[in-house]
Amino acid sequence: MATRAAFITGGASGIGQAVAKDLAARGWRVGLADIDAEGLEATKAMLPTGMATTHVMDVRDRAQWAKALAEFAEASGGRLDFLFNNAGIAVGGQLETMSDEDVDRGLSININGMVYGAQAAHALLKATPGSAMILTSSAAGISGNAGMSVYSAGKFAMRGFAEALNAEWGHEGIFVGSLMPSFIETPLLNHVTQDSNRTVRESVRGAGLEITPVDEVARTVWNILEKRKDVHTRVGKTAHRLWFMARWMPGTLRKMARRSFK
Repeated sequence: MATRAAFITGGASGIGQAVAKDLAARGWRVGLADIDAEGLEATKAMLPTGMATTHVMDVRDRAQWAKALAEFAEASGGRLDFLFNNAGIAVGGQLETMSDEDVDRGLSININGMVYGAQAAHALLKATPGSAMILTSSAAGISGNAGMSVYSAGKFAMRGFAEALNAEWGHEGIFVGSLMPSFIETPLLNHVTQDSNRTVRESVRGAGLEITPVDEVARTVWNILEKRKDVHTRVGKTAHRLWFMARWMPGTLRKMARRSFK
């Protein structure tokens, strides 16, 4: 049986790194992509020798996507069993106080980067039987919260993008889904929002919410690949609570969001 192959954006740290380690341990060849060259090498050093390639790239650049995937396909023998379209950034603050640069950067990475990746990878996915693409959305793609308008815009977009592509590509044998983690133990928790001097980690703990181990996300990704069933998959207690409330208690959820902004 040919060695299965995965291409992972955001592979230098966090969720991308955890998924890379999990798949490599299962015998997969892994392509690690990120703008952080040093982080990529650190992740590669955690994986079995000869089972990973690194690709320094900016997901906002179509030409870099094409180059990285061509290099990866050469190493994998033309296989792409799984595209983990995962790279993203945390952007926060009240919309009217955010700089144009922060807004544009958040949208271009969290939306355009995902779309460009899907475009670039489609031919390889189609040529690999039983392939899949997972887009990293977020609990912020279940319910919008104050101070997260631009971030939520990107994560809600990935929900719709996953549903549409699952319908478009399903007849080609490509499964497309979205991953909706809540607060995961990754470097993103150390981000300080524009309107606060507290990190996301401090705010989460102050609100009495849980932080989910990143290895739980990696296990969830594997389950998605195995079952190929649900388009949207939540990770973490907060994400599951928000999903329930968004469906059955939307009015209460809106009131909670407004109260949190006062």
